Amino acid sequence: MNPSASGANPYAPPKAKVTDVAAEGAAQPIWNPNAAASWSLLFSPAFGSFLQLLNWRALGESQKADDARGWFIVSLAMLAVYVLVGAFAADAQAADAISRAVGVAFLLVWYFAAGKQQAKYVKERWGKDYPRRGWGKPILIAIGAFVGYFLIAVLIGVAIGLARA
Repeated sequence: MNPSASGANPYAPPKAKVTDVAAEGAAQPIWNPNAAASWSLLFSPAFGSFLQLLNWRALGESQKADDARGWFIVSLAMLAVYVLVGAFAADAQAADAISRAVGVAFLLVWYFAAGKQQAKYVKERWGKDYPRRGWGKPILIAIGAFVGYFLIAVLIGVAIGLARA
C-alpha cells in the first residue's frame, strides 16, 4: 500500500504513545498566579500562598499544593511574629523597622522560592490562554482578614500595655 494513499506523511517524525505525560486538556479555572503574587505585596504572602494552594489543587498538583500549604502556615506564623515584635519591643520605631525589613525579606524569599514557580508552570503549559477565576471574593476576604488582623494586633498591644502598667 502506498503511504501517501493512507494520508500519512512519509517524512513526518516517528510518533510514540507516551502514557506518563498528563494530557494537555482544558485547564480548571484558577486565579492568575502573577496577580496573586502582586496582591501579596499588600496582603502578605499568606494571601498569595493560599491562592496558590487552591490553584495547585485545581491543577491536580497535590505535592505542590502541600508545599503551598506549608508556605501559608509559615506566612501566618510570620504575621504573628510581627505582632509580637511590636508588642514586646521597648522602642516602637525600632520594632516597626525590624518588622518591615523582615516582612519584605520574607516576601522576597516566598516569591522567588514558591510564588514565581506557579506563574512559570501556567505560562509554560497554557500561556495566557487559561480560564481565570474572579478576584472579587478573595479581595473582599483579604480586606476582612486585614481588618481582623489589625484589630487583634491592637487588642494584643493594649493588653500587654495594661499588663505592664
